[in-house]
Amino acid sequence: MSSLPLPCVTGHSTKPISILLINPNGTTSMTLACLRSLEDTLPPGVMVAGFTAPHPAPSAIEGHLDGVLSAAAAVRDISLTAQNYDAYLVACFSAHPLINALREEVAGPVMGIMEAALYSARILGGRLGIVATGGRSKIMHEDAIRYYGLDGFSVGCETTNLGVLELERLPRDKVLGLVSDAARRLVQEKGADCIVLGCAGMTDMKSRCEEAVDSKNAVAEVIDGVGVGIHILIGLVREGHVTAKGGIFRSAQVGRQARGQDWL
Repeated sequence: MSSLPLPCVTGHSTKPISILLINPNGTTSMTLACLRSLEDTLPPGVMVAGFTAPHPAPSAIEGHLDGVLSAAAAVRDISLTAQNYDAYLVACFSAHPLINALREEVAGPVMGIMEAALYSARILGGRLGIVATGGRSKIMHEDAIRYYGLDGFSVGCETTNLGVLELERLPRDKVLGLVSDAARRLVQEKGADCIVLGCAGMTDMKSRCEEAVDSKNAVAEVIDGVGVGIHILIGLVREGHVTAKGGIFRSAQVGRQARGQDWL
């Protein structure tokens, strides 16, 4: 390689960006934990606001019905203020129905933390594995991996056998131990080199999992969908991208108006 200095460029964009982080369940403490996890990595000029779905949203999303009920509870409130933001992150680790619903309703890019984490894992390693909560989550996550077209790069899931809210309520050391053990099994027994944290409630457990799988020596990466999701959205906004409206995500508002439906 030549000893001459390489050409380079230094960024100078000061464009402010606002992102709405949407927790579609009704547990405010989970929203606040997601926001805290972002404090050390947000670039200057980027603001992330946290939205928690109002009553009667379920307090946790652990199945298909929870997903539908939480989407219904959240979407009406979001639609009132949605146009004030440049991008939207749905902080539920699933192919949540709210993701595509919002893509019809808002201009800015919309992403779920599951797809953000899975696509990042595909970039960073050869085989991904998910730390899931309970047995049903394991099945739903493995179905979602196929939905996103990544089943050929997945070793599957390992569970903690905890409910979503138990991640907060049980003794911290016990929870961290179970999450770390699941991550370690994915690496040592199944050959994963990218570990995906399979719940927004695990967002502050990343460093403990990194220790368990020796991320310091690049044995395996641990990916939190909240963090990577926000930064992917920042990149899309800085590049001037919005949700394409000429196909499946064309606005549903015109159809509602044609039906005489003036409520959402």
